Amino acid sequence: MHELLLHIAIAIVPVVAVLLLYERLDAFKLVPPSTLVALIAAGAGLAAIGFLLNGGVLDSFPIQFSLYTRLWAPILEECLKAVLVIALFAGNRIGYLIDAAIMGFAIGTGFAMAENAFFLWQFTDAETAVWVVRGFGTALMHGGTTAIMASLSYLLFAPRLRVSEERYRFGVRPFLPGLLAAILVHAAFNQFPDQALIAMSLMVVLVPVTLFLIFLRGESMAHHWLAIDSVTHARLVADIRSGAFANSADGAALTELATRLGPEGGKALMDYVLLNAELVARADQTLLALEEHAHVHLGPDVDEQFRRLHALERTLGRSAVHAVRQHLHVSRDDLWKMHELEVDAHRHIGQ
Repeated sequence: MHELLLHIAIAIVPVVAVLLLYERLDAFKLVPPSTLVALIAAGAGLAAIGFLLNGGVLDSFPIQFSLYTRLWAPILEECLKAVLVIALFAGNRIGYLIDAAIMGFAIGTGFAMAENAFFLWQFTDAETAVWVVRGFGTALMHGGTTAIMASLSYLLFAPRLRVSEERYRFGVRPFLPGLLAAILVHAAFNQFPDQALIAMSLMVVLVPVTLFLIFLRGESMAHHWLAIDSVTHARLVADIRSGAFANSADGAALTELATRLGPEGGKALMDYVLLNAELVARADQTLLALEEHAHVHLGPDVDEQFRRLHALERTLGRSAVHAVRQHLHVSRDDLWKMHELEVDAHRHIGQ
């Protein structure tokens, strides 16, 4: 019994510990624990699907098992994990390189935990060395490949997040290089079943170092963009309040639209313009404060602002909301930051 518990700990704890370490290193705290748990569970579900698909392929086609594990299994499994990463980007749930890496590693962690749990159940008599290799090698490989895929995808996809929403176009091509890198790392790891300790040692060194470098790069990028956005959005709020924005081409277009909507509709539109700009600026300020490890108090006023924002959106309708976002040059990145601010405001109220 004690030996079984030891094997479970060796097979599962290392990858979870690395995930928690990287979550702690995130100065912005972009990925809440509930999201990590959900992604781990989703990764475990993907492992179950992968098990069924791998078994189905091996049963249906005359492929040698060793060849399949070295070539085809890495392709299938990395594609499965990549689907969830792409879905997160498509749903605008990834805003910075840091949370891309953490979310990717969480998906891979769930995949590895489920896979190792299955093997623990199937091979109860396996020696401790087997679980050392699976816990410190295979599990870290799964987490690392998905984190690398998500990170490389972010670097190629990030420019699309920062364009105005009306110019945004989603496509899968930015994700292909990251997916290819994940497949190659996974396949390389599987090439040496007779030298598993060497492959494991490489994973123990390369995965943490690679992710640490990603974190350094991610924090630098995030700070640079936040500093620029903070100044831009603060100036926009000041211009709207002073009336200077109305003299710009975008301001004139919104003023004309407000006139067409009538007194009540026009007032609702201009209230929405100011509130939208204020919340984006508040999101910038909050993220900058988190980066400096400053205490951030999001009281009921922020939650109330979002309630009012959504009420105005229902009043104005989709076309008017789209027009406001177009003329304020609201990007996917801005919408992501506003979503993060709203979630944080709800969380602070519930505490």
